[in-house]
Amino acid sequence: MKIENSSVKSVGSVSTGETRAHPVKGQPAVPAAPVAAQVELSSLASRMHEIEAAMANVAVVDVERVAEIKQAISEGRFKVDAERVADSLIQSVRQMLASQSGKA
Repeated sequence: MKIENSSVKSVGSVSTGETRAHPVKGQPAVPAAPVAAQVELSSLASRMHEIEAAMANVAVVDVERVAEIKQAISEGRFKVDAERVADSLIQSVRQMLASQSGKA
């Protein structure tokens, strides 16, 4: 099937950069006006933003300590204190449970 230019009808032009308001049935047509947006942050939100920016500069991992532990593991000098690990796990669970009971 061949389409020729004479069989295609123009439906109008579309302009860029211009906004048109389309009337809704039963309402008068109102031209679209640009809407200005204004945002205000609370003092708490501003403070949180400052803290977040400060935390971005803090190292999450102590690279030197990780290197020391890797070296100790490779040399067979790294010893795990099972009692200390267990105590730390119990303490962290206690803290977690205390924080959850405070939220309820």
